[in-house]
Amino acid sequence: MPYDEALERFEPVLGLETHVELGTESKMFCGCPTEFGAPPNTHVCPVCLALPGSLPVANAEAIESTIRIGLALNCTIAEWCRFARKNYFYPDMPKNYQISQYDEPLCTDGYLDVVVDGETVRIEIERVHLEEDTGKSTHVGGATGRIHGADYSIVDYNRAGIPLVEIVTKPIPGTDRLAPEVARAYVTELREVMRALGVSDVRMEEGSLRCDVNVSLMPRGASEWGTRSETKNVNSLRSVERAVRGEIERQAAILADGGRIVQETRHFHEDTGRTTSGRSKEEAQDYRYFPEPDLLPMAPDREWVASLKADLPELPSVRRGRLQAEWGVSDLDMAAMHNADAIDLVEATVAAGAPAADARKWWMGELARRANEAGKPLAELPITPAEVARVTELVSSGALNDKLARQVLEGVLAGEGSPDDVVAKRGLQVVNDEGELLAIIDKVLAENADAADKVRSGKVAAAGALVGGVMKASRGKADAARARELILEKLGVS
Repeated sequence: MPYDEALERFEPVLGLETHVELGTESKMFCGCPTEFGAPPNTHVCPVCLALPGSLPVANAEAIESTIRIGLALNCTIAEWCRFARKNYFYPDMPKNYQISQYDEPLCTDGYLDVVVDGETVRIEIERVHLEEDTGKSTHVGGATGRIHGADYSIVDYNRAGIPLVEIVTKPIPGTDRLAPEVARAYVTELREVMRALGVSDVRMEEGSLRCDVNVSLMPRGASEWGTRSETKNVNSLRSVERAVRGEIERQAAILADGGRIVQETRHFHEDTGRTTSGRSKEEAQDYRYFPEPDLLPMAPDREWVASLKADLPELPSVRRGRLQAEWGVSDLDMAAMHNADAIDLVEATVAAGAPAADARKWWMGELARRANEAGKPLAELPITPAEVARVTELVSSGALNDKLARQVLEGVLAGEGSPDDVVAKRGLQVVNDEGELLAIIDKVLAENADAADKVRSGKVAAAGALVGGVMKASRGKADAARARELILEKLGVS
């Protein structure tokens, strides 16, 4: 059903379960390394392979990182909690159970505020708990990369046992037509919080940040929420938004035809923006949770928790407010920089000596255009904030004008060296020699006598064509403002 029609008839309720791989050096319950990209099954040991007689030992840094996440999300930190066994039988889980937390999580009842379309939306957090990640299955053969239709499957256990924090929201009603944007804004803000805390690299493309998107619909005016679907392991911000929109359209069509929604997990397809059925969704009792017998309960010391809270870094929303005040930009401009992931780049450019207005102008203008054309994030452009700051310095000194500066940026992006190297190699410096500039002006006046006569007669606007002629003759290297002054002086116009 078309999205607008779906929202006329139904109200969405969201729920987001976000998994964050912590950036510890070793795994959650053993000493194996955690770095990404190692040859398959080389970062394994008897503990993470669940060999008989092996016993887990909890990673203290992972526990501390989880508490810091909970504090940043305004959660209550448990005075006493413990791990549990979550039993399920997949090849990527060598134990046939996962050490997780169930009814006694480490962090509960928090919230995270996000701004969408100028309005602040509070996303309530139900729990933040710590567990171990699974291995990675690869299904070979078939057309979809899924297990159905594959010729065979292979498993890499390098990821099995990496500390994994799961952040679960409470149901999120009332988002209405902005539901997809709210979901994306929440995951975006959560990612920035993790970066500020330094607990994870949160690279969605590598799986260190993954989101399960829950969506249900209820008819307008109804009081009972509908049956939810859970779209698993959505791995980009854009896909989070598309998954919500796609599920609203899919569920609305089923309900409008008198059908019912099945509670199940679903797979998101990047090429179509649609989801397909995975498996029926288990309830908590299906996992047969029970306390983990090989690990002691945790009782975080209150003074330690207080010291962790006092040492939290400046959080992203606070930082954005501070930078907005320092830079003197509007809410709209700050939101644009936030959405473009440009705030860090602008801040670093300002730190390298550029005025804030100039730094924002180049990152959000020419460089954003180049990034869009290349289909990559701003931060992946082959140019540094220091190089952008140098370009702004050359412009403010009069050595470059904006047109030449764009050519300098083009050269740096093309790998031609630093801004000064590009200026020298391409001969891009502004014509500052007044004698040379006057010679160009005389030539332009001679070739445009009619325009010169109009200026002499008082039609000063006609000087624009003469300035344009000077810029063309100088290949854009003339100082346009100074050229205009000299033209008016020569034509006797004050």
